[in-house]
Amino acid sequence: MIPTPTVSGQQGYVPHSGGAVFNTAIALGRLGVQTGMLTGLSTDLFGQQLHASLHANHVDTSLVVYADRPTTLAFVQLTDGHASYTFYDENSAGRMLEQADIPTLPDEVSALYFGGISLVFEPGAEAYSALLKREAAARVVMLDPNIRPSFIRDIRRYRDRLDRMIALSDIVKVSDEDLNWLYPGPQSLFEKIDFVRRTGPAVVILTRSGDSVTGFLEDGTEVSVPVERTDVVDTIGAGDTFNAGLLARLTELGLLIKESLTAVPPDSIRDAMRFGARVAACTVSRSGANPPWRHEI
Repeated sequence: MIPTPTVSGQQGYVPHSGGAVFNTAIALGRLGVQTGMLTGLSTDLFGQQLHASLHANHVDTSLVVYADRPTTLAFVQLTDGHASYTFYDENSAGRMLEQADIPTLPDEVSALYFGGISLVFEPGAEAYSALLKREAAARVVMLDPNIRPSFIRDIRRYRDRLDRMIALSDIVKVSDEDLNWLYPGPQSLFEKIDFVRRTGPAVVILTRSGDSVTGFLEDGTEVSVPVERTDVVDTIGAGDTFNAGLLARLTELGLLIKESLTAVPPDSIRDAMRFGARVAACTVSRSGANPPWRHEI
C-alpha cells in the first residue's frame, strides 16, 4: 500500500502488487527467465490482483497454494525516497503455509530463491526451511534474508533458522545491516563475511547502500562493482530486483549450476553483479517495485 495524494489533497494508499520474493519473481519474468512462484496466495481481491500480476509478467503459478485467508498488507512510509514498512500479516495465506501444503517440485526447477519476511513468520517460515533442506542437494539455492528486526519476536529461533538455511545455500546476498544484525560484535564487515562463507555458501554478495557491491567467492577472491547512478524516486524493491538481475545473468551465462558456482570465474560474477545493479537502478528510478523489462536495459 503506497501513499498517493487523493483528489481532495489528503494522502491515500494505492494497492501495488509486491513483496520481496514476489518482486524477484516478477523481475525474472520480465527479464525473460523461465520462472515460477511457490507461495500461499489468498483468494480475496488482493490475492486476485497478485495472481493477475504474476500471469501478466510471465511467472508460472502452478505451484501456488490458494487459501481462503487474507492477503498480507505492507503499508509504506516514504522519507526522502527511502521506504519503511508496517505489515499486517496475521493468519494470512502466505504466513499460514505449512509443510504439508508444499507440492512436489517438477524436475525442470533448477534453482530456488528464498528471502524476506516469509522466513520470519511461522508456520510458513518453517515450511520454506524444510523445502530448502529437502531440495538443496539437487538444486541451486539463493538466499537473501533481508532482515527486518522490528518483526522478529523470537530472535533465537529466527537466528537458528537462518543459520540452517544459509549453511545449505549456494549464493547468499546480505546487506551491511543484515551482517551487523547477524553478527553484532565489533568485527569488520569483511570479517563477518568470512563467518558467512565458512558456513558453506559458494558465493556471498555484500551490498551497501549507495556504495559498491562486492562478491566473495569460495576460494577467497573478491570482486566489486559500483552502484549505478540514477535519480532515485524510491528504493522499494531495489534489493529484490538486484537479485533477479544477478540470477538472470548467471542463467544466461550457464552458471546457475551447483558445480559451476564452486568455481565461478571472477569476471562472470562481476558481470552478473553489474547486470543486477543495472536492473536495480531502473527499479529505483520509478515509483514502487516496478522492475524493468529486458528491452529497457
